[in-house]
Amino acid sequence: MDQTFMKEKPILPLVLKMALPMVISMLVNSLYNIIDSFFVSQFSENAMTAISIVYPLQNLANAVGVGFGIGVNATVAYYLGANNGRAANRSATLGILLSALHGIVLAGICVLCTRPFIFLFTDSEEIATYGIKYFYVVIAFAPVLTLGMMFEKLLQATGRMKTTMFCMAIGAIANIFLDPLFIFGAGVIPEMGVFGAAFATGIGQTLSLIGYIVVFLIAKIPIRLRMEHRGEEKICRKLYLLGIPASLNMALPSFMIMFLNMILSAFAEVYVLILGIYYKLQTFLYFTINGIVQGIRPLVSYNLGAERNDRVIGIFKVTLLLSFIVMVIGTILCLVCPVQLMGIFTNTPQTAEQGAIALRVISAGFIVSAVSVVISGTFEGLGKGLPSLVISLLRYIAILPIAFLMSYLFQAVCVWNSFWVTELISAIVSCVLFWFCFVKKSLNKAK
Repeated sequence: MDQTFMKEKPILPLVLKMALPMVISMLVNSLYNIIDSFFVSQFSENAMTAISIVYPLQNLANAVGVGFGIGVNATVAYYLGANNGRAANRSATLGILLSALHGIVLAGICVLCTRPFIFLFTDSEEIATYGIKYFYVVIAFAPVLTLGMMFEKLLQATGRMKTTMFCMAIGAIANIFLDPLFIFGAGVIPEMGVFGAAFATGIGQTLSLIGYIVVFLIAKIPIRLRMEHRGEEKICRKLYLLGIPASLNMALPSFMIMFLNMILSAFAEVYVLILGIYYKLQTFLYFTINGIVQGIRPLVSYNLGAERNDRVIGIFKVTLLLSFIVMVIGTILCLVCPVQLMGIFTNTPQTAEQGAIALRVISAGFIVSAVSVVISGTFEGLGKGLPSLVISLLRYIAILPIAFLMSYLFQAVCVWNSFWVTELISAIVSCVLFWFCFVKKSLNKAK
């Protein structure tokens, strides 16, 4: 399969061709996330609180699968751009084997720590029971999740964005239809509550994985599964050098939410619920931008391998512009109708009103956050995991002392200001890193 279109096609049409299927995929993915939470909130507000508490653990599982997949994606795309198909095949093979292992280990670890983790944030036995029932089922599908993410990233590395969109949509649509049936019951299907929501999610992930495997086996793609039993240690090191920072990038929001939940729960559990609802809502925006970034990541890696740094910079500029547009739309929505957005997940007027305040304040950082997200994703495509990790550390760790200070000096609602303050700082540092780590070096090389 000819991959040269990645370095020859005009940049804007190329970015749109690669990014749009991923944006649609991520939007569908966020839609079933929203619908999943919507039905759970209709079942019980305590159930929704429980899911908000275990969300960081669930996101950690996603982080392991997606992060390591990003490392393999960048490695395979780089080798394809450098016309080294042999190394690309070995990277893909090792990526699949290691992803299966990651899922098994992850499931075992999470089962041991779920119950004590939940009781860090609530004294309610009912909420804890909901959380444990939900998460035990979700984490049982961890090997399916990590393998699905790996096959998705491998197909994306070859430019097959529409294929991954289709496979992801299969699972997402199945989840959307199964959610109300399993949560509330219908006919011979009993009411299963949060257990049913988790089971529907697992079935959706399994269907997507089956779709990826079928495509991988029958489609004409430029990578095949190969093991040579020599030199694999070098490839493994490369995969982990890229995959570990990417996984940490994905996992950092989980740690941030954990600590913010601890800060907010000291005031009232309703703030934990509001934070959980916000993270459900913001998936529409950040999943869209991440879809664009996923689309351009193999383009960046391929053109880097082909020594076309000029196109890398052009791809970056187009991606940043598209991300700005998405965030402007999101900011307007949060300023104009925040009560209605919060009302999707709660029937309590007081919760909706307090959540509206949070949305308006947090949305002040949406537009500037596009800078950090795009630069971080571009670094991953360039194989520069460390500066990408530094940006994520700023976005998700620096917020914690700021949030703690604001809650200590003022009150819980002031915690929301820490979001936009952190995004502004992160954007400035991201621009500096991108200039010194790539742009300046590219300009010197061009001379």
